[in-house]
Formats: sequence, structure tokens, C-alpha cells
Amino acid sequence: MFSSIKRILIGPPLKTHELGEQKLTKLKALAILSSDALSSVAYGTEQILIVLAAIGAIAFWYSIPIALGVLFLLAALILSYRQIIFSYPQGGGAYVVSKENLGVNPGLIAGGSLLVDYILTVAVSISAGTDAITSAFPTLHPYNVEIAITLIIFITILNLRGVTESASILAYPVYLFVFALLILIGVGMYKILTGDVSSDLHHPIGTPVQGITLFLLLRAFASGCSALTGVEAISNAIPNFKEPAPKNAAKTLVLMGAFLAVLFSGITFLAYYYGIAPKGEETVVSQIAAQTFGRNFIYFFIQGTTALILVLAANTGYSAFPLLAYSLAKDKFIPRMFTVRGDRLGYSNGIIILGIASILLIVAFKGQTEQLIPLYAVGVFIPFTLAQTGMIYKWLREKPTGWVFKFITNLVGALITLTVLIIFFLTKFAQVWSVLIFLPVIVYIFHRIKIHYDSVGEQLRLNPEEKSLPIDGNVIIVPVAGITKVVETSINYAKSITDQVIAVYVSFDREDEKQFEEKWNKWRPDVRLVTLHSQYRSIIQPLCKFIDIVDHKASESNYRVSVLIPQFITKKSWHNILHNQSGLLIRAYLLYKKNVIVTTYPYHFKK
Repeated sequence: MFSSIKRILIGPPLKTHELGEQKLTKLKALAILSSDALSSVAYGTEQILIVLAAIGAIAFWYSIPIALGVLFLLAALILSYRQIIFSYPQGGGAYVVSKENLGVNPGLIAGGSLLVDYILTVAVSISAGTDAITSAFPTLHPYNVEIAITLIIFITILNLRGVTESASILAYPVYLFVFALLILIGVGMYKILTGDVSSDLHHPIGTPVQGITLFLLLRAFASGCSALTGVEAISNAIPNFKEPAPKNAAKTLVLMGAFLAVLFSGITFLAYYYGIAPKGEETVVSQIAAQTFGRNFIYFFIQGTTALILVLAANTGYSAFPLLAYSLAKDKFIPRMFTVRGDRLGYSNGIIILGIASILLIVAFKGQTEQLIPLYAVGVFIPFTLAQTGMIYKWLREKPTGWVFKFITNLVGALITLTVLIIFFLTKFAQVWSVLIFLPVIVYIFHRIKIHYDSVGEQLRLNPEEKSLPIDGNVIIVPVAGITKVVETSINYAKSITDQVIAVYVSFDREDEKQFEEKWNKWRPDVRLVTLHSQYRSIIQPLCKFIDIVDHKASESNYRVSVLIPQFITKKSWHNILHNQSGLLIRAYLLYKKNVIVTTYPYHFKK
């Protein structure tokens, strides 16, 4: 039943050689890897205006130079990550760059930040999309959490179906959003040029503003930089591109940067020219659309595509998280299960863990994840800064042709991202202080996992100098609960291996013990029977005590002790609940006995 449901939801398994068919074209990659960055246009301008509103509407003209500063940083990030793509085509982005150029710990800080950030991406995006849905249908507001969880499950299943299939479905809403905003910006600019929009709605650029400070402007700039979240996702997902992967990834990155620059600058300029002020009950994009078109079909089309892309922004996390987790797992810093491809050739364990972690966040915050946005932004700018600093060290060390321009690009980018990071900590410390605790904890966990894997590798490695001692013989202990076919076949199997076979019966009653001995001696006098009396009705304790005694004596003669557990297998799985599982309990307990070999003899029922 489980297999049938799985096939319906995610489709039949794909063969390994079909991996090439699951790679992304530039247009599909742009849709699923840029959805986070492009969706931030919906709130990036608003974040700037919210800070400037503390001074008043007269300060809104500062949104133009601030937007230019954000675009300058965007250009620096695009150039930097383009260089990262060609320098590290295996993917991994900021994690790989930081680890190879700055050291293991900076790399783990970058990797840990991004892993957490992708979880926040899903939680915040889905919550924002859910708010848009419940705003349109207020009767659904009490079900915010349930709707958000349903959306996460849907996107998780979609991604489990494979990268290509999810991209084919999700590309349409993303391009519809881009198309809708381009129409909005184009019509808005046309109305401005033709004089349909009054110039009295805004204050001219350069108007003196009382009370404005450099600190407030920097804070507004840092808030506007939230529009840059998701820029790094393409550098993490290079292996998902069709060949030549680095070239296709670089072109997709530049295309994403161009779309983001046009949309962000267009929305910011329209908001300034229209004199839009941020409102709690209506977004900036909604106000611009209402003033440009009125509340008609086009307005609702823009609002609908905006709500849709806020939900689909989560897909950037689903595309980048599994590949980043693969890079960390390959280096043995997180469990190796993240390196395994699923039935549909995606890293399904990473997709599932991301979905579960996002659901837990939404449940914990009851769908109100707005307070996570500053943490979300900090989680991006830490790896931004580390990646650019790593590239600076790389150019200084290697000095390839044209390295000076690359060095300057990364230096400027690193200084700006570091400045934004410091501003976030200074202005929003109450909301982002937790990053100072959970990042060291994550790095510590990474190191502990690495120590474990190194220890396992050391113990498994063959050493020619160490000669393993030969085993002179085997003693097989067979726990028995009665005289049955499963016991008979188990005893026969044990006798085929060695003559040293001991059947062990644990009784709770002296009379029962005596009767069983008599039956056994008549049935199998060739096999030694040991009966153990349990005063407290425990099978495991007396059995294990006996095994320890045999193991101690056997080790003196260089013998190995094996415990062969007879286990009948019911025809239908639900029949198992009708039987006690003493065999499973014995096996689970004995697996941790250092010198005891545990094996199971299965006996399958036919009806």
C-alpha cells in the first residue's frame, strides 16, 4: 500500500542513466532558482520606506539613492558569484569557497548559515503566501497554519517528483509574475511620461530633510538589501544544470540579476513618484497597481501572481538545500544519507528534512514568521561576506590573468556586505542575537559528526601490519520457545554449521521447565538443552547472563559465540501485532554485545 501511494505521489523510479534528462535548462533553472530573489521585489522597496517613514513622507526621496546602492551591491554580488561558479563548478557556493580559502570553520559557518536560511526561506515564503490567501478570503484566517502545512507538503511532493518536473510546473507562475510586474512598471512609466500622474504626489529629489541621519539611511539600506536574498542559490545548484553547467549557471545568474534590477528599480521609482507610503493593511505593490489600473482584472492579476510567487519562493530552498547538504555530507560534516539520490534521482532525504523542519518552524511560530525575516537576512549576508572574502584570498594567492579587477570586485562587495551585516546587528540585535548562539552550536555539531566518521573510517581501514586471529570454532545458541517447525528448521540450520549447538529455554514455572526438558530429550536428544528459570518473567536477562558465561569460556578457546534467533514471518504485515516480538527484542539487545554474532532464521508462513 505504501509503495502504491508513493508511486502515485512521486511517480515511478528513474534509472541512473536518466540523470542527464533531469538536468535544468536556463529558462527552467531561472524559474525555480530565482523565485526567492524575484519574490523579494514584493517587499524590498516596502522595507526601505518603512524605515524612512520614521522621519516622514518628505524623506521618501532617499529611497532612490538607497535603491541605487542596493543595485550596486547586486552588481557586485552577481559578478562575485559568477566568478565563484567558474572557479567552483562542483557547486557548494559560499561553503566551498570559504572552506578552501578561509579554513574549515568559516566554511562551516557559511554552510550552516545557508542550511538554516533555506529552512527560513521556506517557512517565511509559505507564511507570506498564506497571509496573501487568507487576506483575500478572511474566513480562512483561523486556518493559517493548516494551509501553510498543506502548501509545504504539496511543494515537497512536487520536488520529490524530480527537478525537471517541478521546474516545468513552477516556471509558469514565476514568469507570469515577471510579466505582470513588467506590465505594471511599463504602464506606470508611460503614465508618468504622458503626465497622467501628478508631480505633486512626491517631494523632489534633494529636498532638505530635518532629522535624517547617516545611521537611519544605513538602516534603510540594510532593510532594502532584503531584496537580495536568494542571489547565492544558483552557485549552490550548478550540478543541476545541463552541460556546460558552469556557463549555463553563469548566464542564468546574470539573467536573474537583470530581472531583479529592472523590477526592483521600477517598483522603487513608481513608489517614489506616486508618493506611496507603507500601510499595514496594504502592500506597496498593491497601492501602485491600484493607482495605475484601478481595482480591475489587471490589478487582481498582479496581486494573484505576487501571492503565488511568495509561495513559490520556497522552491529556491528546495532546489539549493539538498545540494548544499550533499556538499557538507560528502565532507562528512552531516549524515551521509544526504548524499543518496532517491527514486527520482533527486537528493530526496534533503528535500524531506527541509519540508519537516519548515513545518516545525511554522507550527512553533503559529504561521506568524515575520519576526524571522531579520534572522533570514542575516543568514544570507554572513555567507555573502565570507564568500567574497574567500575569493579575495583566492585572487591574492593565485593571481591569475585579470585578477586585479576580480580582486577589486570582491573587495568592494565584501566591504558592503560586511557593512550591511554590522548594521543588521546594531539595529535589529533583539531579533538576530540568536544567530550568535545557534551558529557555534551548529559548527560544533558538524565537528562532532566529522570526528565520528573519521573514527569509523579508522576502525574499518585494513592494516597489513595487524593480523586478525583465526577463529578455531563456533558455538551457536538457539533461544527456543517451544517445539515447533520454526525451531526444528533453525536447529537443523545450526547443526549444518557446527556440532556445538545449545538450545536455551527460559521458563517462568518449575513444572513447565521439567515438562519441556522431558519433551525435548525425546524429540532432539542430539542437541543439548539448557533451561533457565526466570523469577521475574524476563526472557532477556537470564538469556544474556547465560550468553555471557558461554562467551567467556568460548573466548578462552578462541571460539566465537553466535545466537541464532528463530523468527516466523507472517503472510500479512498487520498480523505481526497479534504476536509478541520477543525475537526482535532479543536481537536488539544482543546487537550491542561486543563479541556475540546475532543472526535470524526466518520461517515464512504460507497462509
